[in-house]
Amino acid sequence: MTLAGTLEAAEAAAPVESLDVVARMLKERLGAVSVSFLITDFTGSSVVRLGAAGSVNTDEPARRITLRGTLYDDVIRTQQPGVEDGGEGALVRIVAPVTNRGDAIGLLELFLPAAPDAEAMREISETAHALAYLVIANRSYTDVYQWGRRTSPLSLAAEIQHRLLPASLACEAAQFAVAGSLEPADHVGGDTFDYVIDRDTVQLSVTDAMGHDVEAALLATLAVGALRRARRAGGDLAEQARQ
Repeated sequence: MTLAGTLEAAEAAAPVESLDVVARMLKERLGAVSVSFLITDFTGSSVVRLGAAGSVNTDEPARRITLRGTLYDDVIRTQQPGVEDGGEGALVRIVAPVTNRGDAIGLLELFLPAAPDAEAMREISETAHALAYLVIANRSYTDVYQWGRRTSPLSLAAEIQHRLLPASLACEAAQFAVAGSLEPADHVGGDTFDYVIDRDTVQLSVTDAMGHDVEAALLATLAVGALRRARRAGGDLAEQARQ
């Protein structure tokens, strides 16, 4: 199956099965022994192995893998695939970034019986990039990806705040790059940010609602909703602030 055919099959599959389709393709085309997807958690300092989507058990806590000093960390920072050869008789590990426009969603990891050639590496990189689009397309239909990002429980206020954030926390283009996150990720009150890209401008807002916990989160919800409403109605900055 070609990459295009794989993507078409993955898009046709149920949201939680699209990763299985990609894994099967890599096993058939490259002889991969195992394939898994690791998603970046809310803290940005660790990843969680989702494996094949159908095998994820969301009744169990997500198992956190700390990034510091690992091949995963190198790949996320450099945004270049990493290859680790264990020597004669050992499987070769390849880790590729799953990223879209600067938004580091996670990593694609696979083990091959032999070192990949340039063509195989190109296919792995293209598949990882395409996987980013599949995750973005499917994450609004399932909680699997949200579960994977929760290595520690979110407070109710933090849950509300994360839902206020842009769909992608980063966007990289030729003219600009914008990125943000909530810190700490698991317990925030009224802090949030938003951005939107128009034809000639990038609008960015940072909101700090007074108060703590749920009250601040609800106030931030009203503020961000008012900003977005005015912005989408064509209001300038002064009108957005007034609303």
